[in-house]
Amino acid sequence: MTPPPPTGRVGLVVNPTAGKGRGTRVHSRVAGALAAAGLEPVDLSGADVERAVANSRAGLSRGLDALVVVGGDGMVHLGVGALAGTAVPLGVVAVGSGNDVARDLGLPVGDVDASVAVVRDALAGTAGAGVRRLDAVAVSRPGGPTAHWYMASLSCGLDAAVNERANAMSWPAGGGRYVRALLAELGSFRPFGYKVTLDGEVWQGEGTLVVVANTPSFGGGMRIAPSAEPDDGLLEVVLARGLSRAGLLRLFPRIYPGTHVRHPAVEVRRARSVVIEPLEGAGATPPVAFADGERLEALPLQCDVHPGAIGVLVRREAGGTDRT
Repeated sequence: MTPPPPTGRVGLVVNPTAGKGRGTRVHSRVAGALAAAGLEPVDLSGADVERAVANSRAGLSRGLDALVVVGGDGMVHLGVGALAGTAVPLGVVAVGSGNDVARDLGLPVGDVDASVAVVRDALAGTAGAGVRRLDAVAVSRPGGPTAHWYMASLSCGLDAAVNERANAMSWPAGGGRYVRALLAELGSFRPFGYKVTLDGEVWQGEGTLVVVANTPSFGGGMRIAPSAEPDDGLLEVVLARGLSRAGLLRLFPRIYPGTHVRHPAVEVRRARSVVIEPLEGAGATPPVAFADGERLEALPLQCDVHPGAIGVLVRREAGGTDRT
C-alpha cells in the first residue's frame, strides 16, 4: 500500500551565500517542492546567522515537524544548534561548497530534487526512509553551560588556523583553498602548546593538530577521522605531536584519503568528554577553535558527546539504523 503524502509544517532556512549564491537560486525551488509534496514550508531564513538561529528557535516554539536547511556544513551546524535535544528532525539540502556532513551521511549532494525527496519520503514514512538519531556534541567552557553544538568536528590546531585563512579566500573552490591556506600558514608556523584531557586521561605537550570528531570528514573532503561514527556515543580525537614544516607538508596530503592516522606523530583516541586547554611554555598559543567550519572562540573548551541528540531525515541505505 502506498503511504499517504506527508503533512506538516517544515521550517526552511536558506544560506544565500552557499555554493556561490546557489542557495538563493534554489530557495523558491525547495519551497515549491516541499509544498508540492503536501508540506507547509515556513521560511525562517535571516539576513545573517544570528537572525536565522533566532527565527529557527521561534519557529520551533510555534511548532514544526522538521527543519530543512539549504546550504553547506555551516547550515547543518545552524540546524544542529537549533534542534539538538529536541524531537524535531533535520532535513538537509546540500548545495554548499564542502558538504562533508551530507556526504558522510550518504545524503544527496548538489541535487535539490533528490534532497527534497528524502525529506518528503522520511516524513511520509515511505519504506526505506526515516529519521536517523545521531550524536551531537556540546561545546562549553570547562564545567560551564553549553554554548554551542556541532555535528562533524571541532579543530583548534594548525587545521583551525588554516580554516580561518581558507574561509577568507574565494578561490579555488572546495578543498583547494585549504592547500593554499596551509602554504600561507606554514610561513610563520611553530607548534602549539596543549593540555588535552580525555575522560580524565591527559595528553599534553607540543602539538600540531587537535581535532575532536563525530563524523569522518571536514574541509571539503579531508578524511580527518576516517573511522568516526556519528551514532556510537564516542568522539574520535585526532592528535598530532609537533612537526617540522617539511613534515607537515608531507602529512597534510595524507588527510584527504585518511592515511595520516598511520603517521608515527599522529594518535587517535576515543572519549565521551574532551577538555582542551592551552599549555603555556610548551609551544605557541593555539588558534581560535572552529566547529563544522564555523568560528567559535579561544581555548579552553570542553566537548561532550550527547548520544542520539539530533534526528536527521535520511534514506535507510545511507547507513546505520534509522530510529523513528
